[in-house]
Amino acid sequence: MQLTVDSEKELLAAAHEIIKYAGEQTIWLFFGEMGSGKTALIKAIARAMNVEDNVHSPSFNIVNEYRNANGEIFYHFDFYRIKNETEAMDIGADEYFSSGNLCFVEWPEKISGLLPDEFLRIEISIVSETARKINITHYGRASQIRI
Repeated sequence: MQLTVDSEKELLAAAHEIIKYAGEQTIWLFFGEMGSGKTALIKAIARAMNVEDNVHSPSFNIVNEYRNANGEIFYHFDFYRIKNETEAMDIGADEYFSSGNLCFVEWPEKISGLLPDEFLRIEISIVSETARKINITHYGRASQIRI
């Protein structure tokens, strides 16, 4: 699936589309250069999922936990500052990933050896100062059975 957004209103609409497309997938990997809008998209997705917490990049503490009005838990990771996969293992990344809760992962390329076999890949490209192209793809065993 491919989306193009050019405003905050369009970003929220895109978030709803991504949620529908994701289905039951709990691991969402966000790719894009610095400043492409990974955190902004995660904020829009959290808003669409009724997360009431203040969503922000967990750059310095690596992971943030959010809850929505239904009590569902969401984990938001930012692996930009880690030096190696051992740091991610030390915070229990694999336990978070296998928890069954939604995990939003920024800079997943830094922990490629720890990623599960199935995930949603969300790639954000800068089109202009305000516009972004978003490509969303299912990967793993579940993607093989999708129609």
